[in-house]
Amino acid sequence: MWNRVLNIARKELLQLRRDRRMLPLIMISPVLQLIIYGYAISTTVSHITAAVYDADRTPSSRALIMSMEASGYFDVNHYVPSLDMLDRLVDRGSATVALVIPPDFSKDLSIGTPAPVQLIVDGSDPNTAVTAMGYLQAIFRRYSHDVLVERFGKIPDAGVDPRIRVWYNPTLESRNYMIPGIIAIVLLQITMNLTALAIVRERERGTIEQLIVTPIKRHELILGKVLPYVGVGYLDVFLVLIAGTVIFKVPVQGSVLLLLALTGVFLLNTLGLGLFISSVAKTQQQATIAIPFIMMPNFLLSGFFYPIANMPKFVQMITYLIPLRYYLAIVRSIFLKGTGIALLWDQVIPMSLLGIVVFAGSILAFRKKL
Repeated sequence: MWNRVLNIARKELLQLRRDRRMLPLIMISPVLQLIIYGYAISTTVSHITAAVYDADRTPSSRALIMSMEASGYFDVNHYVPSLDMLDRLVDRGSATVALVIPPDFSKDLSIGTPAPVQLIVDGSDPNTAVTAMGYLQAIFRRYSHDVLVERFGKIPDAGVDPRIRVWYNPTLESRNYMIPGIIAIVLLQITMNLTALAIVRERERGTIEQLIVTPIKRHELILGKVLPYVGVGYLDVFLVLIAGTVIFKVPVQGSVLLLLALTGVFLLNTLGLGLFISSVAKTQQQATIAIPFIMMPNFLLSGFFYPIANMPKFVQMITYLIPLRYYLAIVRSIFLKGTGIALLWDQVIPMSLLGIVVFAGSILAFRKKL
């Protein structure tokens, strides 16, 4: 059996080597995608454009504006002389945040009464809006604290004195969270695309008839087709691991061997999905069209872009059928937390079961007949 499987694998490797268009896809594309995604995709919001209407024009109001600029999160690009101009800037999208400082701002601060200011936030991008409001609240709390200490020598005793400590990602760098996820995305995309064309390519070239008349069984044929792409998958994992740790300085806190072992389980899913498409499609064009129908649910429902907990309940149930959901949790836990296998079984077991079902389905979907 294994001689026949290895012969099919050798034949597939020879085809890969002769196809010069495949080599850039295998070697260059994973690293290139990691670099593009790593720099382009970020949950950190900074350089938020801001406009200010300062009706007070005192050292106190200027200090408040300077505290916004000094935070590094806001770029105060517009100082306007009227509220109408402020509205127009927000309407045009030239300012995400607008600050209105009333004329009695400094006077209210000097006598110790609340000094209201108006904030206008563009809510067309909810993520940026919520983040900007959080930044501003923290900035204003700090400014109020400094003013009270400077003018009154002390501040009222606080009821809560939080001492915050962030685990696993102390600097809150978004790339430490995104890069492991991008590794999973790249691995899914490359291996699934390659295997989706494996069998259908034989049909278009007319070589599938030669395989059908041989005594090789269909599961042996599938295994022989898969083995080279397992090697391709691991090669891509090594490439993106090196790029992620060297270029983006994202450390791997856990066991690399455990990550590679569980990557094999994930490859069972991705290669199985690709082979299933390749088995049911009649042409490479059909396979290419079918790929996004499986790829997009994996992207959107895995928790890579949007937290699963924020999804409707019925959508959350569907996510249990998404292999990428489990691998994302695994790779991020190993990268950031150094988690061992003892705490990953709740992800490994369902991912393994899905892989067995998908791979068995791809074998059953293939028919050794014209």
